[in-house]
Amino acid sequence: MTSISEQLSDALGIMVMGMGLVFTFLSILIVGIGIVAKLFPAPVADIPAPQAPSNTAEATRLDPKLVAAITSAIHQYRAK
Repeated sequence: MTSISEQLSDALGIMVMGMGLVFTFLSILIVGIGIVAKLFPAPVADIPAPQAPSNTAEATRLDPKLVAAITSAIHQYRAK
C-alpha cells in the first residue's frame, strides 16, 4: 500500500495533466473556429427598410369599445 503523500502527488500529476489537455483542446478549438470563420464568412443579407405608415393617426386610433372593456376589467380587478 502506498503512502498518502505518494497518492496526493499522483493525484496532483493526473489533475495537472487533465487540465493541460483540456486547455490544449480548447485552444486548438478556438484557433480552428477562427480559421474557419475567416475562410467562410457569414453571408450578409440586405434587409429592406420597413415602410412607414402613411397616416400615423389611423395607426394609433383605438376602438372605443375595446378601451371601455379594458377599463372595466381594470376597475373590477382593483375592486377585489
